[in-house]
Amino acid sequence: MQAQLFERLEALYSDMVDFRRDLHMYPELSHHEVDTPKKVADFLTDLGLDVRTEVGSRGVVGTLKGGKPGKTVALRADFDALPIQDAKDVPYKSRIDGVMHACGHDIHTSGLLHVAKVLSENKAELPGTIVFIHQFAEEVIPGGAKFMIEDGCMDGVDAVFGAHVSSNNPLGTVGYREGPVMANGDTFEITIQGRGGHAASPHLTVDPLAIGGQLMSSLQQIVSRQTDPLKSAVVTVASFNSGDSFNVIPDSATLKGTVRTFQPEVRDHVQARIESITKSTCEGFGATATVDYVRGYPAVVNDPAETARYRRVAETLFGADHVYEMAPMMGMEDFAYYLKEAPGSFAWVGGAMPDESDIYPHHHPNFDVQEAAMLDIGKLFIATVLDYMSEDAS
Repeated sequence: MQAQLFERLEALYSDMVDFRRDLHMYPELSHHEVDTPKKVADFLTDLGLDVRTEVGSRGVVGTLKGGKPGKTVALRADFDALPIQDAKDVPYKSRIDGVMHACGHDIHTSGLLHVAKVLSENKAELPGTIVFIHQFAEEVIPGGAKFMIEDGCMDGVDAVFGAHVSSNNPLGTVGYREGPVMANGDTFEITIQGRGGHAASPHLTVDPLAIGGQLMSSLQQIVSRQTDPLKSAVVTVASFNSGDSFNVIPDSATLKGTVRTFQPEVRDHVQARIESITKSTCEGFGATATVDYVRGYPAVVNDPAETARYRRVAETLFGADHVYEMAPMMGMEDFAYYLKEAPGSFAWVGGAMPDESDIYPHHHPNFDVQEAAMLDIGKLFIATVLDYMSEDAS
């Protein structure tokens, strides 16, 4: 049966490419997706699936009930884009100014839709139920996963699987890892309130720029000197804004940044140290400060048993020499929320462009991947579902 499904998926490849390119030309930002979820819902409805729209706000869920009894497996793709100007010179370049699919979500969406098409055409032979989760707003905090789960998208699901295309790894490769694989992702915004004045008389002011510079240096010591070196953490100040004149010391300064961790105790520790160091540093120079610390996505923690399944299936499909154990990544992904509801795993599927000069990282204006990665993701999904269902049936 698997060979038959793969043959059908390959026959649909040109359709997959067309759908992906349409999404790429008309991307929509997180929490502003209107046409994309409609396109997804129309596609799933035409397959005869049970389709829910506006799940959690803008999500779409299609449910396929097989012709035989069995458990329920969920497969997830995301469909939001990023506020980046597309710089590629390709026919399918984004036609929406300042917005592009710079992370491969268009690949994920088209791939999963055509998996749904192939499986729906063979539903009489399939055991169990397959839930196709098409998620909005993965790229921002709060992301769409939490809201979709609260709206019931994971109700009754026994296992969940996801995959992300990688622009850096070769086509035909799959990366896996059990346990923590992607980090907790938090944000912070620090506002320093000083006392402004003339730049020629700094002694009459409380300079928030000087204090902010000292604070930036002190925050780096949270990782280098106050965190167990065997436990990973990142504290990055990515924005420092204050003043707009050469001869005026401003009243205030704002620092924004991100924190990435894996262990809950390290997450708590870093947050507490940011708040404590900010307070002591600013008060020491006569200023005050507020810290707005927002906890974002939890860490992606892959289930050992389901990751072993993913690995076994991938090795069968692509060969053991093309399947590798990933190192943990400090990036974040709200697939983490689904893994809190059911065991499952999240993998990375290679899609690097064949010419090295065309390889760019995710979130880059020139980002692109080989569209054949959709076939690899699709086959991985199909084979994993069949493996899971056959185990249940036995």
